[in-house]
Amino acid sequence: MDNIRLVLWVGFGTLCWLTLQAWQKDYAPTPVNAPTESVAAPTDALPATDDLPQLPASAAPARSPNGAADASAALPTPQAEPTPDLVRVRTDVLDVWINLAGGDLQSAALPTYPVAKDRPNEPVRLLSGDPESIFVFDAGLRSLDGAPEPNHLAVFTTGRMDYVLAPGKNELVVTLNWSGAEGVSGTKRYRFRRGSYAIDLEQAIDNGSAAPYRAVSYLQIRRRHLPPERSMFNVDTYSFVGPVVYDGEKYEKLDADDLIEEPFEQVITGGWIASIQHHFLAAAIPSDDQTRKYAGSYDGRNTLLRAIDTEATSIAPGERATFASTLFVGPKLQSQLAEVADGLTLTVDYGMLTILAQPLFWLLQTVFDFIGNWGWTIIIVTLMIKLVFYKLTEKSGRSMAKMRKIAPRLKAVQERHKDDREALSKAMMDLYKREKVNPAAGCWPMLIQIPFFIAFYWVLLESVEMRQAPFMLWITDLSTRDPFFILPLLMGAAMFFQQRLNPPPPDPMQAKVMQFLPVIFTGMFAFFPAGLVLYWLTNSVLSMAQQWRINKLLGAD
Repeated sequence: MDNIRLVLWVGFGTLCWLTLQAWQKDYAPTPVNAPTESVAAPTDALPATDDLPQLPASAAPARSPNGAADASAALPTPQAEPTPDLVRVRTDVLDVWINLAGGDLQSAALPTYPVAKDRPNEPVRLLSGDPESIFVFDAGLRSLDGAPEPNHLAVFTTGRMDYVLAPGKNELVVTLNWSGAEGVSGTKRYRFRRGSYAIDLEQAIDNGSAAPYRAVSYLQIRRRHLPPERSMFNVDTYSFVGPVVYDGEKYEKLDADDLIEEPFEQVITGGWIASIQHHFLAAAIPSDDQTRKYAGSYDGRNTLLRAIDTEATSIAPGERATFASTLFVGPKLQSQLAEVADGLTLTVDYGMLTILAQPLFWLLQTVFDFIGNWGWTIIIVTLMIKLVFYKLTEKSGRSMAKMRKIAPRLKAVQERHKDDREALSKAMMDLYKREKVNPAAGCWPMLIQIPFFIAFYWVLLESVEMRQAPFMLWITDLSTRDPFFILPLLMGAAMFFQQRLNPPPPDPMQAKVMQFLPVIFTGMFAFFPAGLVLYWLTNSVLSMAQQWRINKLLGAD
């Protein structure tokens, strides 16, 4: 039993240290420069003609020599150099810049999410047009027969350069216009809503030419691959940064290095693409009524995710076609993610314990809705978890209390047979049998509970809802360390007294290691987010109180 307990403590300590390293490396979003200049997108960022649906030869009308080339022609070049014109759009939760060269989002700041609590005027920025930290959406339409097209290299116009969601209004619409040759024109219409990080995007094309216009829509996310620096204490499984894909059933993280050797490619109906980081994401969600080719690649510098229609939409002369999709750029607020798209909540990375972590988060959110304070919510939910496992823990505690009671006799047996391991083993088993003590009974209940407590641990670490949340007194931010180290010291004291209530390990070396564990854990937890320390302090105090009561009942003081 004591060997198992030692392994559990050491394993948990290692997990805590790894998480601390990951937190420090991955917590802050990648800083970007303010959007002061436009950056031209490379032409190879356009979906190649090989990606477009292939039409029968009879279905692709030929173009005249003074028009565009046929469907097998080379890619179009940009219509003009990107202009420095940026359109600013402000809502209560988003501060977005749209580049008229392409008509796409180039920068997005989150005014209600400061980079740090002591820097309230510096918001988190998720998108960037800077080539050194490129992170942008690309959305556009491609023509199958070489006609002019409003792709993400085309130049758009708009009536204003500054849009603000007016007080009392719940919606803001920004319309960009594009004019091509041969009577073809198009629009991009962004719809912003109060309190929402989801942005509806509607692309439309009006065919004013004399020939049918065949088009496919596409969405792209381009991002400079700048993962957190890895070390032996900061493994890849923590706070994944990079591209992810959802195919309607399965959520998959795409490792950039793997994409070099084997690019991702899959035909999907529905689904979505996204690029994630700790607490935040940018996602592109096509409409559900179309089958698309999803692709992911990495060129050693930038990752590229793409979703492109596999079937063309034919637009008759004088007709209009629209292509709807949704963009999401913001924090991983699970209530909003669930409303935007199926599976989008999976971007909140609870790892292999997601099946346990999501119900625990629901419980935390429910309690918070009544309490209104995340610190007290953590304490109450920790108490509720202890109550659920009370009977199971009681069995473990009773076993440890009995072990504590027979500890002097067990030590005498060890002294008597210290030179004969076979006799020692037999004498110990006889003693356990006479006293009806099962040494393993104190460990198995602990093993059963460990997945639940680790899942709770990850909920506290990964849920953006608790980012920069205050508790009380000196704890003004549960997502950063205790500034005066009071919680870690209290937690270390609780662990020390909890150990005193449990039987000491029979092996002297193990006993010494166990004595130092509260000191080691106090040092590690000193730099942990206060919310995690509060959780473990509460758990330790409740466990200590339960074991003290059991010892009293069994007379094992």
